[in-house]
Amino acid sequence: MERKAPAKAWLLTDGNAGNVRQAEALAAAMGLESPHLPTLAPRAPWRWLAPRRMPGARHAFGPGLASALARGQPPEIAIGCGRQGALAGRLAREHGARAVQILDPRIDSRHWDVVVVPEHDRLRGGNVVTLLGSLNPVDDAWLERARQQFRALCSLPRPRTALLLGGPTRQAPWTLQTLETALSDLRAQVRAESGSLLATVSRRTPAAVSAPLHAAMQGLPGVVWEGAGANPYPGLLACADRIVCTPDSVNMLSEACATRAPVYVIEPGLARGRAGSFIASLQSLGRIRATGGDLEPFEVTPLRETARVADVVRERLGL
Repeated sequence: MERKAPAKAWLLTDGNAGNVRQAEALAAAMGLESPHLPTLAPRAPWRWLAPRRMPGARHAFGPGLASALARGQPPEIAIGCGRQGALAGRLAREHGARAVQILDPRIDSRHWDVVVVPEHDRLRGGNVVTLLGSLNPVDDAWLERARQQFRALCSLPRPRTALLLGGPTRQAPWTLQTLETALSDLRAQVRAESGSLLATVSRRTPAAVSAPLHAAMQGLPGVVWEGAGANPYPGLLACADRIVCTPDSVNMLSEACATRAPVYVIEPGLARGRAGSFIASLQSLGRIRATGGDLEPFEVTPLRETARVADVVRERLGL
């Protein structure tokens, strides 16, 4: 029997790019067409304790969501991501929606129909679906669209090395000195191979990274993106023969590992907590290797959990 997409779906997040990306990726993989993203304007005191439901919670996100629910117009499916999205999903469920929550809401999962969490979180339950890493849109079709959009990148000399820079975190406290060492080694290899280097930063990348990054790029074919103009990040993933990442972002590593390129992580041993557990899982699967010495190619299997999770969620919801 052919599955029919629900007529209406909401994606409920705090607007954080990582949360929006995960919600959009799941909705797309589930075949939900043109899901609506209501504007959430979290208000005190509810935003402080979300997703716990305090009296008057229907006003927690401003008049837009409250009026939509009051009019009896809930979506068939509400996909929330993050704590604010979790509370909004609860409210939508109370008005008849089926609620899917992405990321651990830190309270009992019974308040949602399905909860999707990374394996490195501890939450388990009958309605909990786990995955390795995070939800993302990267598959062969997504990569092909990116190659068509960023053809100039794919014409750069091979091997093409994509460098994805996040920022130091409590769970992955890499230093500028750590990065400078990795950049020096990377520059030497790219020059020896007559290849190219394609680098991008994130919002969390320290400003001090700019100088050593430009020094490493000096005289090499390639591109560096530091926030001005369109972000070529999809093109970097699509055109890379290898990918080098800092160890701080589960989302970034998940997307890199969803490609067919070997992935190398700068000082993976620095990562601890959830980031460390995720990196250890990738290492045990042979999906990533540490930088240091020559970055020799190795065979990989793309890490693509989103389609599997979408199938499980559809089944749980009876779609």
